[in-house]
Amino acid sequence: MSSTLPDSVRIVEVGPRDGLQNEQQPIEVAVKVKLVEMLAEAGLTAIETGSFVNPRWVPQMAGSEEVFAAVERRPGVSYSALTPNLQGFERALAAGASEVAVFTAASDSFTRKNTNCSIDESLERARVLMEAAAGHGLPVRGYVSCVVGCPYEGAIAPARVAEVARRLLDLGCYEISLGDTIGVGTPASVSAMLEAVLDSVSVAKTAVHLHDTYGQALANIYAALQMGIAVIDSSVAGLGGCPYARGASGNVASEEVVYLLEGLGIAHGVDLERLVAAGQFICDRLGRSNGSKVATALLNKASG
Repeated sequence: MSSTLPDSVRIVEVGPRDGLQNEQQPIEVAVKVKLVEMLAEAGLTAIETGSFVNPRWVPQMAGSEEVFAAVERRPGVSYSALTPNLQGFERALAAGASEVAVFTAASDSFTRKNTNCSIDESLERARVLMEAAAGHGLPVRGYVSCVVGCPYEGAIAPARVAEVARRLLDLGCYEISLGDTIGVGTPASVSAMLEAVLDSVSVAKTAVHLHDTYGQALANIYAALQMGIAVIDSSVAGLGGCPYARGASGNVASEEVVYLLEGLGIAHGVDLERLVAAGQFICDRLGRSNGSKVATALLNKASG
């Protein structure tokens, strides 16, 4: 296993989509738009802006067309959309998404519970969507859920993750984001999973999406960085809980990732002060405490 830290890291900000999709209270389109614009102003160049899923299943994403229409686009920023099927892709295309994302899992049970189909069927949906995307020159990112553990099947074999990741890559995804959906990973299990994946997927096409349910996200991210991974998914203010562990944290906070990268001397292009402001903005609108320890410390320091 190599132990070479990357010179720079691209942070994929998932807060406006993955972070907000499970919020129970309605969130105005203008608030979502402001959040996306503040994140772009902070220097983030990859922002998950919405999701074109059936609004009956994810009501919070029902206004994604309006969000994409209203956001003031900044040059060099990718505004992406999650698209579960061809219909979702067509909506994303019409809305002007910079790129789209497809998703599956390394667990057949999870895929059936989440999307009512098998892994093979989810990959077939992805194939049809990616053919359409290729026709329009739109990049497609692939997500693999449950890369370490599954709430239904328990531990997941690294070889299964590697197989699914390779199949997504072969279908045409430019990058594969590996998600520890329930946050059970440790540096040992995440490293073992990545070793298996990197046998068939290049490090340049691999990203990690590591949840903090058990407080291991930053340790796991550091382990991934040591293996050369240079793309990290995160959510401002730690938005987005884990749906399988009541009250538990889910997405790792973008502020924590930026602070870690700064401490390691790894370039990331994000203004931490502006990022903290964006996180506090949305927390204030949601009426909830900030889920980022870094943001809380810096805000307390500024007010004290």
